[in-house]
Amino acid sequence: MKLDEFIENFAEQFDDTDPSEITASTVFHDLEEWGSLIGMGVIALAKTQYGKTITGADIKSCVTVEDLFNLINNK
Repeated sequence: MKLDEFIENFAEQFDDTDPSEITASTVFHDLEEWGSLIGMGVIALAKTQYGKTITGADIKSCVTVEDLFNLINNK
């Protein structure tokens, strides 16, 4: 899994946020559109695209998009 590919897939979870706003260093909890539904989408993304199981608690422990990438990559 490559970071830039993950960022693209992560950005697709958002309807109203411009994908160019989302980078490896983005603090995703601070994005206006971030919420529990997108969090569920990220859990589904990890499972369907990468075959990894993560939880809401796992997501809460991450700060940046790169932290989330590393979490999924290391599962």
